[in-house]
Amino acid sequence: MKHLAILGSTGSIGQSTLRIVESYPDRFSVVSLAAGRNLDTAFEQCQRWRPRVISVADEQRASDLRRRLLSADIAGVEVIYGAAGTVHAATLPEVDFVVSAIVGVAGLEATYAAVVAGKTVGIANKECMVAAGEILMEEARRRNVTLLPIDSEHNAIHQCMRGGSQQEIRSIWLTASGGPFRTTPLEQFADITVEQALKHPTWVMGQRITIDSATMLNKGLEIIEACRLFHLPPRAIKVTIHPQSTIHSLVEFVDGSILAQLSVTDMRLPILYALTYPERIASELTFDMARLAQLDFSQPDFARFPCLRLAYEAAEIGGEHCVALNAADEIAVEAFLDKRIPFLAIPRTIEAVLEKTPHWHPSTIAEVLEADARGRETARELLPNR
Repeated sequence: MKHLAILGSTGSIGQSTLRIVESYPDRFSVVSLAAGRNLDTAFEQCQRWRPRVISVADEQRASDLRRRLLSADIAGVEVIYGAAGTVHAATLPEVDFVVSAIVGVAGLEATYAAVVAGKTVGIANKECMVAAGEILMEEARRRNVTLLPIDSEHNAIHQCMRGGSQQEIRSIWLTASGGPFRTTPLEQFADITVEQALKHPTWVMGQRITIDSATMLNKGLEIIEACRLFHLPPRAIKVTIHPQSTIHSLVEFVDGSILAQLSVTDMRLPILYALTYPERIASELTFDMARLAQLDFSQPDFARFPCLRLAYEAAEIGGEHCVALNAADEIAVEAFLDKRIPFLAIPRTIEAVLEKTPHWHPSTIAEVLEADARGRETARELLPNR
């Protein structure tokens, strides 16, 4: 029996994890949850799973949740809040495995605390690895803690890498759908609307990640995450446009062999893989081989997707540049979604922030969070007025 802490339990990864727990009650149990702001879903999860601890965003929500639990005669659930509450939920002694799925850098402190506490961590939050991957991986190595990727592309790489040793890898290939503007003429980019950018051709996702897919900054963040997770330089991480999104990632070995991972586009599969690693257990998640009827691949165009170039540059420099890349993107995407800036201002704002970012490597989580705040503030100052 594996005892789980699920950080980001009300989000899509958290809820998919709970569906896995429901399907395998003899293998997994829920010890703690971090639910953020979604109080209705948090209450439902307490009713269903009766965690020992649940953390919510703030004191007011904690008070409201306690009152609702009391009215429903649900006892034995400790309700806590804030960053300290999430850290507590992640580090309970009985927790074996922590699912890190809080969006953005908000889950960074708890993820780091889980590593320090010796927990196995499933990483579904690429921002943590982008902003503080160097620190997290060093701490994990020092404490002999396993970090397992849940993000579908990196989970696929992890599976493929079981076919050879680290020294035998030539390169990693991350696949990208190309987003909604893969074939849009460049002269039309200046007029791209929010509504157009949110129409992803393959995936249904949250707003920020959908816009990041349209700019391919999402793939840029994955490049940095892959460098950290698999101890490879940026030049060894390649990106290929694969519109069918059938192959999730590929690993090329020094002898020329390439292993690709294919599976249903259902996040339960990479979650199950991480939760049961190094085992593989039977599931209902079967793949329709008819989908292999056509597989297209092409090189990404850096003129079309300048965010991809910026991510490679940040990955080469490392440190605060990676923190600033993510921070500036979050501010710029928020401004685009609010219709305060045009689509092309997203990469321009990120590049302007990176030009002002020092070549410095934070050595603590507190320093990472300070760098993140600086990056956000610089982005706000540099946002163009429209």
